Amino acid sequence: MRLKVCLIIPTLVKGGAEKQLALLAAGLDRAGFDCHVVVLTHSGPYEAELREQGIQVHVIGKRGKLDVTAYWRLLRKLKEIKPDVVHTWLFAANSYGRMAARRAGVPVIIAGERSVDPWKQWWNFAVDRYLLKFTDTIVTNTAAVSGFYASHGIAADRFTVIPNAVLPPTQTPLTREQVFERLKLPPKSLLVGAVGRLWKQKGYRELLWSGELLRVALQDVCVVVVGDGPELDRLLHYRDQVGADEAVRFVGHRDDAAQLMTGFDMLWNGSLYEGQSNTILEAMACGVPVVASDIPGTRDLVVHDFTGLLYPLGDVGTLTRISNQLLREPDRRAAMGAAAKQRIADHFSLDGMVSQHAALYERLSAAKAKR
Repeated sequence: MRLKVCLIIPTLVKGGAEKQLALLAAGLDRAGFDCHVVVLTHSGPYEAELREQGIQVHVIGKRGKLDVTAYWRLLRKLKEIKPDVVHTWLFAANSYGRMAARRAGVPVIIAGERSVDPWKQWWNFAVDRYLLKFTDTIVTNTAAVSGFYASHGIAADRFTVIPNAVLPPTQTPLTREQVFERLKLPPKSLLVGAVGRLWKQKGYRELLWSGELLRVALQDVCVVVVGDGPELDRLLHYRDQVGADEAVRFVGHRDDAAQLMTGFDMLWNGSLYEGQSNTILEAMACGVPVVASDIPGTRDLVVHDFTGLLYPLGDVGTLTRISNQLLREPDRRAAMGAAAKQRIADHFSLDGMVSQHAALYERLSAAKAKR
């Protein structure tokens, strides 16, 4: 019998959770699963990709933080779909989705937490703890997330850890020179990239200062920041203040970001907190060594001094020193890149991620059927 699975998420914008949901929905075997995606707030680019795969997408249209009418629309939609399993992703969908799923009589209710969330206030955690009463499990991508929530009253054994997946690169790799040409930047001998949304969580301020120090040490190096976001103006101002305008170039959002990474000598990631970074996964899959802040979640990906390097969070001096050393050792970079690529193939494959979700849905549904 096919299981009807409903995945609920706030939006379908180009984000990490949204990408993983799209990969999962498209990857579930159609012979065993009938997958629907419900978007709580507004849609985004992933809707077209899902529809191309024949997956039904339903947009609820929630307005503002508290929209009671959206709850009732979601409830009606779940009663119409009649899913066997509801799997919600991120706080808003976890809250509205689990309440509606319970009211609709959905047999299996699964929540999803994708990141360490220091932004949450006491009432967010109170909601999380209350909804746990009718939640079968919470899926996360790393034990770092379950450890964080354990400190806020949700036991780690209530979580199921399923690592993120990354697809093998399909695009033609670029040389460093081709990347500079595509970005219309003066060519340099070395290229360091940072890719992601420009907001405080990503720790770009330290990367900008380190970029200037690295230029002083190596001269012929460029740091390229790929992405856009609410911190752009502030970061540009800070870059110019520290005199890093020659060392660090902002190139905005790029649809070809994954291909640009293939030409990087190194990827920087300075995140203050994460679940599992899709950018790091993609760089490793391309064979690019990663130098990243030593935080929970990232430690699950980057094996220090084997697939890349980790540095203490916010430590610009150490970041600059180890990056300087690695950029001077091309053979070491190549070995790390090869090890990173193999680690992705061994532990973060799409087949592995999808099969673990499928097994979870089937196991929980079978257990409920016996009651």
